[in-house]
Amino acid sequence: MTARPANAHQARLLRLLRDGGPNSRAQLGDQIDLSRSKLAVEIDRLLETGLVVADGLAASRGGRRSHNIRLAPALRLLGVDIGATSVDVAVTNAELEILGHLTQPMDVREGPVAVFEQVLALAAKLRASGVAEGFDGAGIGVPGPVRYPEGVPVAPPIMPGWDGFPVREALSQELGCPVMVDNDVNLMAMGEQHAGVARSVKDFLCVKIGTGIGCGIVVAGDVYRGTTGSAGDIGHIQAEPDGRPCACGNHGCLEAYFGGAALARDAEAAARDGRSAELAARLDAVGQLAATDVAAAASAGDAAALELIREGGMRTGQVIAGLVSFFNPGLVVIGGGVTGLGHTLLAAIRTQVYRQSLPLATGNLPIVLGELGPAAGVTGAARLISDHLFSPA
Repeated sequence: MTARPANAHQARLLRLLRDGGPNSRAQLGDQIDLSRSKLAVEIDRLLETGLVVADGLAASRGGRRSHNIRLAPALRLLGVDIGATSVDVAVTNAELEILGHLTQPMDVREGPVAVFEQVLALAAKLRASGVAEGFDGAGIGVPGPVRYPEGVPVAPPIMPGWDGFPVREALSQELGCPVMVDNDVNLMAMGEQHAGVARSVKDFLCVKIGTGIGCGIVVAGDVYRGTTGSAGDIGHIQAEPDGRPCACGNHGCLEAYFGGAALARDAEAAARDGRSAELAARLDAVGQLAATDVAAAASAGDAAALELIREGGMRTGQVIAGLVSFFNPGLVVIGGGVTGLGHTLLAAIRTQVYRQSLPLATGNLPIVLGELGPAAGVTGAARLISDHLFSPA
C-alpha cells in the first residue's frame, strides 16, 4: 500500500470504516464533524487513492440512495504475536477480520534471528495458502518493553539477545512493507478493545498471565506506554519483601511467584515432595510440568494444584488491587496462556481485588477473562499497523 490519508478527516473516515465496516456517506456524516460537501470531497479523494471502494447502494433515508463505502477488500495486514514459548502469525483484511492464522512453539531466548526465520516461514506459508499475495503492513508484538515508535526492545528480562535489536527496520526490509512494533500485552489489550470484551470500554486494564505477567493500560481509548515503553510491567512489582530471586535481578517480584514458569517450578516441587500424586504421575510421564498440567490436575480435583492456583491468583489480585485503587478502570481483562486455569484463578483474583480495593473503585468493576484467546494478540498487531497506515503521512 503506497497511499496514505492526506489529512485527519480522511484518517478518521478510514478508522470508522475499519471499526464499523461498510457504511453509507450519510451514516459516516453522522459520525464526523464535516459539512456534507466537505465530506463528499474527502470521500471522493479516498476513492481516488484506492484505499476505499464503493460497495453497493445504501438503504434509503428518504432521498436519493447513495453508495456504501468500504475499505479496499484487497488490503492485507500481517499480525505477529511473539510470546516467550510460541509465535502466532495471522493475515487480516483492512477491517481486521482474520483470514488465516498459524501458531508454532518457539523459544524467544533463541534470539531475534532464529525467531524471525520462523516468523517469515509462517508468513510465507500463509501467502502460499492464498489468503494474501503480499502485505500492506505488519504489526509485531514482543514479550518485553519496546521503545515506541522506533520498534526496538529495551532491556527485556526474558529475551536475551534482543536488547536494542532493530525489529521494525529488519522486518520491514524482509517483508517489504511498513512495520510497527509494540509490547505483546499492549497488543492483547488492543485486540480485546477491537473485537473482544473491551469493545465498549474506554479505560481498562488488560493483564496477561503467560510465562511472565504484564498489563496493558488503556486510557480514553488509547494505549498508555509510558515515557520509555515500560508502563504496565507489573510482573516486577514486589509481591514479597526479600522474597524469591527474579529473572530481572530483584527479589520478591510477582513474576517470581506466578506466571507459567513459576507455576511449573512450584508444581514440580509439589510432585517431588509427595504433595500431589496427580502431578507426580504427570511428571513421571513427561519429565517436566507446565501450566496446562496444573490446570488438568486441578480439574481432576487435586488439592495441591488448586492451592497453587489460588495462591497465584491471590498474589496477582493483590497487585491488581493496587492498580485498581490507583487507576480506577472500568474493566479488568485477564488473558494469556495461564488463563487455562480458568475460573479458579479468576475467582481468587476477584476475591483479592474486591477485598482490598475501595468500594468506590470496585462497586461496578467487572473482572473477566478475555474473549479472543490467541487471536487477541494478532488482532491487536493488525490494529497497531492499521493505526499507523490510517494516519496522515
